[in-house]
Amino acid sequence: MSNIRNYLNEHKQEMIGLLRELVAIPSVQGDAEEGFLFGKEPARALEFMLKKCEGSGLIVENVNNYAGSADISFDDPQLGILTHLDVVPVGEGWDADPFTLTEDDGKLVGRGAIDDKGPAVAAFYAVKAVKELGIPLKKGVRLIFGTNEENGSADLAYYRKKRKLPPMIFTPDGEYPVINGEKGMLRVYFSTAWEHPWEIKAGTVINAVPSSCEIRSVFDPKKGCGVSVNSDGSTEPITEITESVEIIKGVSAHASTPEKGNNAITKFLASGMMAIDEMKALNLLFQHGETNGASCGLGFSDDISGRMTCVLTMLNTENGRLCGGIDIRFPLDRKKDEISDIICGKLREAGFEIDSCEGVEPHLTDENSPFVQSLLRVYERVTGDKGRCIAIGGGTYVHEIEGGVAFGAEFPNEDGRMHSPNEFITIENLLKNAEIMAEAIVEICG
Repeated sequence: MSNIRNYLNEHKQEMIGLLRELVAIPSVQGDAEEGFLFGKEPARALEFMLKKCEGSGLIVENVNNYAGSADISFDDPQLGILTHLDVVPVGEGWDADPFTLTEDDGKLVGRGAIDDKGPAVAAFYAVKAVKELGIPLKKGVRLIFGTNEENGSADLAYYRKKRKLPPMIFTPDGEYPVINGEKGMLRVYFSTAWEHPWEIKAGTVINAVPSSCEIRSVFDPKKGCGVSVNSDGSTEPITEITESVEIIKGVSAHASTPEKGNNAITKFLASGMMAIDEMKALNLLFQHGETNGASCGLGFSDDISGRMTCVLTMLNTENGRLCGGIDIRFPLDRKKDEISDIICGKLREAGFEIDSCEGVEPHLTDENSPFVQSLLRVYERVTGDKGRCIAIGGGTYVHEIEGGVAFGAEFPNEDGRMHSPNEFITIENLLKNAEIMAEAIVEICG
């Protein structure tokens, strides 16, 4: 509808301003405090957004700082739009302050711009457009804002225990046209005793390819560290305290699309810089440039979701142990227990202990459901492009919601640098997302 598009164009600067305020809240998960399980900043972002919604006449509720909702006034909303206000850590490589929204050639750059604060702003203005234009609805709409999507979605699990979800749910936490299939996910944490004079620091979150690996060595002959190991495996005596720092650089990417990055950990392992058993074992399991886990005995694929991914994303020394983390996305035709048995078996054979191994089964929603078909019609009508269903490796916010799908926010062949430095959403696509969501509300609830 042209009136929706006109409304959004008229409110473009307001939308950008709201996103700027939201990005300024550094809503990375923090230390748990009473009343703030995920830290104060995610809760502050939630309260900020709910106040904006309330100021626009929506009925809001904060469910104990886990998640919140904003409704157009119907007792039993039938459509839910699910976004999250927490963000991943900023990492390195930004051209400007990641918590200050900057505009660069039509791009709005800042942490959370595409994942998922920009889409949250677009969803809010979609509801505002429908409400303020007086477009009649027969069914209610609920915006749901979470605060822990990037660290396990405990927010949504809690919310679902306290409140019933609408029967139709989509999240703009993925890409268009419609994501109806998502690979299964497994996150494995492992460790082993570490008595070597090196400190390793690589990876801050398990679902992102690490962009750097720092190796700090301290050799003290008085403490028994009498030799250093060269890159070729040879040794030479050390007669005085020496310290050195080596930083291996890579390129960050989301763990579901590791081919877009350059893993600094596996690059380090492949270099042979540290010729000791633990590093040799990891190098055999995680070959640099290999992203499907074939060396771990995995490497599966299917016709719908494609090739699996298996990425060593964390490697850190702490408290006398070498600790690692692995992110795995496996195809729709495989089960979590099968993948777990294989990867954990390989790690144990290599001398590592499994600290935890948790995940979820694959997710699939019928592409022929009336709900999905409605979303595809809206996408085609607004964009003029052919709508279709796709399967991905990334786990969206609806992964464990029966019948849920991802609808946006990235468009085909677009890369907003999610989880990476200089993350962005274009102004054009911020508006287009809002228009598509508003049209979806009218299509489904009007």
